[in-house]
Amino acid sequence: MIQEKDKSIVSKKIIKVLGDDFVEHMDNIAVEEPLQISISILKTEFPITNKNISITMRTPGHDQDLAIGFLFTEGIIQASDQIKRVALDENSINVQLNNSENIDIGKLERHFYTSSSCGVCGKASIEAIKTICSLPPSPADFQIDKNLIKSFPGILKQEQNIFNNTGGIHAAALFNVNGELITMREDVGRHNALDKIIGHLVTQDLLPLDQHLLFLSGRASFELIQKAAMAGIHFIMAVGAPSSLAVEMALEHDITLIGFLNETRYNIYTGPKRIKI
Repeated sequence: MIQEKDKSIVSKKIIKVLGDDFVEHMDNIAVEEPLQISISILKTEFPITNKNISITMRTPGHDQDLAIGFLFTEGIIQASDQIKRVALDENSINVQLNNSENIDIGKLERHFYTSSSCGVCGKASIEAIKTICSLPPSPADFQIDKNLIKSFPGILKQEQNIFNNTGGIHAAALFNVNGELITMREDVGRHNALDKIIGHLVTQDLLPLDQHLLFLSGRASFELIQKAAMAGIHFIMAVGAPSSLAVEMALEHDITLIGFLNETRYNIYTGPKRIKI
């Protein structure tokens, strides 16, 4: 397990304008730095080669989980036993795979840059965006009490340490069907926070997540629904609005999708069958 320093927050001297007054103040700011993700590929006819997969802008911390989650949600790996070792060096991380014989190097030529605001902007084509889920299908036939759903924003606010210190970061949280918090991750990138959760649970061999609820601190975009579907998640809640493509993806994968969630209200876009009225 990689031991990482907490580099998620920096303090900077700023000037606050209060009425007509200018006041110097030390402010906490969420860190955003690039992380280059690469894999080591071993083919029978070739020596080990390193292949750069992505450069993603992220908040440092849980970088191993981020890399593994990214590789999983991109369909490059399917299970933790494919990972031989992970090496982190500042803003570069390499995942060495145990069995690289089935890796299609040609598909990895589509190097892309991932910004903190969008996880799919740099992909080469629309065809490259949709990833086939390798997990078995699940009906996820549980039901969640309609009032329990309203409690999740308050729970997340209490757990968001970086957000409470900086106000400038996203979060993804995973709950069980009883409403108990399982894990939470923060990052300047919405997609990174979710990849960090999925990567952590891949290493614990706890997928599929078909008996869990995902809560997102921002809007529900297509890329987040896709990543959740790859992990077998069938219940997604978001503070913000979903996009039209996100709603289509939720329908396609039989996902309950909730938007504009707060302590008093929410909208149900798809899958109302999993909400107990």
